[in-house]
Amino acid sequence: MRIGIFTDTYPPFINGVSTSISMLEQGLVAKGHEVYIVTVNPDNLSYKYENDDRVLRIPGIPIGIYDYRLTGIYPLKALNKIKSWNLDIIHSHTEFGVGTFARIIAKQYNIPLVHTYHTMYEDYIHYITHGYFDKPSRKIVEYLTKFYCDKTAKELIVPSKKTYDLFKEKYKFDKGIHIIPTGIDTERFHKGKHNPKDLERLKKELKISKDNFILLYVGRLAEEKNVEFLLEGHVELIKKNPKLKLMIVGSGPDYEKFIHYAEQLKIIKNVIFTNAVPYEDIPKYYAIADVFVTASTTETQGLTVIEAMAASLPVVCIDDESFNTFVVNDLNGYLFHNQQDYVEILSKLVMNKEKLHSMAKQACFSSEQYSLKYYAEQVLDVYRIALSGIGSDRSFFTRIKDVVKGGLHGG
Repeated sequence: MRIGIFTDTYPPFINGVSTSISMLEQGLVAKGHEVYIVTVNPDNLSYKYENDDRVLRIPGIPIGIYDYRLTGIYPLKALNKIKSWNLDIIHSHTEFGVGTFARIIAKQYNIPLVHTYHTMYEDYIHYITHGYFDKPSRKIVEYLTKFYCDKTAKELIVPSKKTYDLFKEKYKFDKGIHIIPTGIDTERFHKGKHNPKDLERLKKELKISKDNFILLYVGRLAEEKNVEFLLEGHVELIKKNPKLKLMIVGSGPDYEKFIHYAEQLKIIKNVIFTNAVPYEDIPKYYAIADVFVTASTTETQGLTVIEAMAASLPVVCIDDESFNTFVVNDLNGYLFHNQQDYVEILSKLVMNKEKLHSMAKQACFSSEQYSLKYYAEQVLDVYRIALSGIGSDRSFFTRIKDVVKGGLHGG
């Protein structure tokens, strides 16, 4: 199958969507399919071809949200190249810019369009409105999202039941929706893949001693990620155990703000801010941690949680639909509802090495359902449905929690 993936974000740019696309590309190629990428050129305002002309980068302009760039909706110079690919299917991963271009190309050349909805845009309105006109802006985002997904895509993919419910219950979406969690290269995160000397060197650089217990957060440092919650919880945690350290891996618009907040809370000696870390080095940071933590409620899936589980880390997450379908309480992690829950769970877990060991094994086991092979197989099924013209609503993800429980218990 000849597959065209259209996206506003793609490596070397690193975020959840970029990672998801990279994983899908690897999985599809491994199965013998030809994959072509249409994306934004992050460096300058020119067209760029890479990987034997299988990656086409279109010029775009900055829009003021992180490093995102927005392209024109109909870049004429790209048409002949895309036409020469003779695509069987188009898979868009953005509603705007390159996504609109995908929609036009699909219609113009009568190519079935599959769309993956990655981002809960309503949670990011504040970057544009800065607190003004939030309500009407949310309605505009809802309208644009519904218009793109309902009027264009033959099949819609979402990464979690949380996003599924958004479309079914709030947006009243009446087409088929396929819930497919993003796959990852689980082996890449396995602890046994690392040279022990490299890990010791990293610990030394970060001033982590043998008696430290490391709580890890990986992700963008921005308002919607609720990092303040983790910092405030750490105030109480180190009162009970001064050897606890919170390692925050990542950067973002609020990087300096969170450092200042840690200083204000007088816990800066117990918090490690790494700033941005190269994608290839991320697994090492999971490998030197003991537990993964997150309080974000704006994820559509939470890839970092799955990465942590693949690295044999028990996960302690806020009780959100992005996490509660694969985090099983007291088995591979814990879900908390408030600050008191968070502090109590971690205080007990730190002291129970036997429980930590057991949960680490279960976390790694449960991550395997998100392997690249499994991910690619499910997406290919959706492509086949789109090509056949027969719609379907395959919401198997609601059963994942029961499957995980049964599998992990040997059922």
